[in-house]
Amino acid sequence: MDQAHLHSDENRRRRYREQDCSLRDFLAVLQDRRDGVQLEYAREVWQHVPIYDCAELGRLLDDAASRAALQDEWVEVLNHGAGVLVLKRAFPDPAQIDDATAVFEAIIRNERETGAAAADHFAKAGANDRIWNAQQKLCLRAPSVFARYYSNPMLVAAAEAWLGPCYQMTSQVNVVRPGGDAQQAHRDYHLGFQSVAQAERYPAHVHTMSPFLTLQGAVAHSDMPVESGPTKLLPFSQRYAEGYLAWRRQDFRDYFEANHVQLPLEKGDVIFFSPALFHAAGANRTAGVQRMANLLQISSAYGRAMESLNRARMCEVLYPVLLDKLATSKMTEAEANAAIASCAEGYPFPTNLDNDPPVGGLAPESQQMLFARALRESWTADIFASAIHRQAAHQEA
Repeated sequence: MDQAHLHSDENRRRRYREQDCSLRDFLAVLQDRRDGVQLEYAREVWQHVPIYDCAELGRLLDDAASRAALQDEWVEVLNHGAGVLVLKRAFPDPAQIDDATAVFEAIIRNERETGAAAADHFAKAGANDRIWNAQQKLCLRAPSVFARYYSNPMLVAAAEAWLGPCYQMTSQVNVVRPGGDAQQAHRDYHLGFQSVAQAERYPAHVHTMSPFLTLQGAVAHSDMPVESGPTKLLPFSQRYAEGYLAWRRQDFRDYFEANHVQLPLEKGDVIFFSPALFHAAGANRTAGVQRMANLLQISSAYGRAMESLNRARMCEVLYPVLLDKLATSKMTEAEANAAIASCAEGYPFPTNLDNDPPVGGLAPESQQMLFARALRESWTADIFASAIHRQAAHQEA
């Protein structure tokens, strides 16, 4: 074998090209070892997708060993198994969902009135509504609602299972009204939001890395019968290495449309899936279901979050709410920490180390750490606001 052929073969292993994607190879990946993941905690499996009953899982989260075992199972499902799992009744109190829904609907109305309504992506504009940066908008408009919503321990457990600590929560609300169009099959952030030409520039190991930087989730804010168009999913498709280049090809999209599965969801259910899973929101074929989901994009501390949030301002607004709830025993410390994790910056970098030097170790105090310390020490809201903005100023170049 000549040297030029050796280099050519080596480059093919290190780089992916759309033209080299093979539907035959894709089908082989989908069929390989479908039952390879051992499921100890799932209540049932529906069309290869594990379904977990949160009423049965709550006790596991309080024991470190059981919590770790459950999280390890979720990682296996997301990485090597179906690539998707459902948490039934993750929000057992309907008021947590209903109160947030009311805020989201008000935001949609306001944005429509001001001409700032956002179109859906991966779908034609029309009957669908989208709230970008719903995380910050919910926090600033209704911090008490935000606190109750994001104090959910299941969200924390799932995020930490896939991403570890210091994750960053962002979210976008999607409403598909009767007659709303379906999305096209796709993969998600990071490489899923790149063009083919851009994605081909990244070496193969970056294609492998990308799914581990984000966890996709969706909180059902309404009951979602199949005819209302809950997310279409292709189990095991996250295992196809070249998938970030393949999903736009018509042969792959045709296979997806003929073989996807859809799971009916109830209000308060949460679905989590790998961003590498082939998926798409379905068409709403009902006459009266307003299908609303809060789409969670949870980012690793080691990646760039999808949206830029004014987290210092969010912290300032949320702090007095959590301070009051802790003082009146309306919230546990663990619940407050969960809400902080969805609001404050968990990673202390990048920063200006001249102004913001390491404290007692290799890293300075993060925004989350400052928030938690202020609660423990019962700072006033004014003192906390000054501290959080002073910290943000110190981090600037």
